[in-house]
Amino acid sequence: MFHLFNPLEQFQLVPFISLRSGALDFSLTNSTFFIIWSLAIFLLLIHLCTFNGGTIVPNRWQSVVEGLYELILGVVLDNLDTKGLRYFPFVFTLFMFVLCLNIIGIIPYSFTATRHLIITFGLSLVIFLGRTFICFREHGFKFFAIFLPPGAPLGLLPLLVPIEFISYFITLIALAVRLFANMISGHILLKVLIGFAWTIITAGRTLLFFAHVLPLGVVFLLIGIELAVSFIQAYVFATLTCIYINTSLELH
Repeated sequence: MFHLFNPLEQFQLVPFISLRSGALDFSLTNSTFFIIWSLAIFLLLIHLCTFNGGTIVPNRWQSVVEGLYELILGVVLDNLDTKGLRYFPFVFTLFMFVLCLNIIGIIPYSFTATRHLIITFGLSLVIFLGRTFICFREHGFKFFAIFLPPGAPLGLLPLLVPIEFISYFITLIALAVRLFANMISGHILLKVLIGFAWTIITAGRTLLFFAHVLPLGVVFLLIGIELAVSFIQAYVFATLTCIYINTSLELH
């Protein structure tokens, strides 16, 4: 059983609706619930922006969505040029999905799905398989040239090819772990500080009661930082996706 202030308690998967069939478990957990909520929020933002074709003078929601749209469009054009516009819907949707998951997790009593490695790994796997498919579609069996550094001496190929092969597959893990590690570390720190402040408040001593202001002040500061980290990690995830797609298109 978890202690009240155990910082790992917030990562528990709690089934809301239990659905089991033998060894298979299709239960609706808190992770699944908030993933659905993230998709719903994303679709609602798009609806508010495009309802009746939008407005000439943007409202607050339209301004937010248009700002994010232009930001990711700039990322796609910077990394893929105009040839990458066909991949913009995927990159933009991926960015918004990760951003909504990250921000929802900051709300008290919610759940951040990106704090679970299996979720970030699943997103990373989709990107990895997609970039591999794009590379095969564009270049056929020339795809394997990606493991041959241009201009490398023939004598070094037995050493360089395994290194390039490992580096190609390591992106699958690196992309997942980067998002997972950044989200989980911040939430653990917030939980520890909140637990520390609550312990001081309930200690029953007057002087200690006023001392809780300091850790609570740090908590509010960290919440602001976590909001920034949530946005930055979604932005980095989208940027790296564009870089990986560009590698598949240019074969380098």
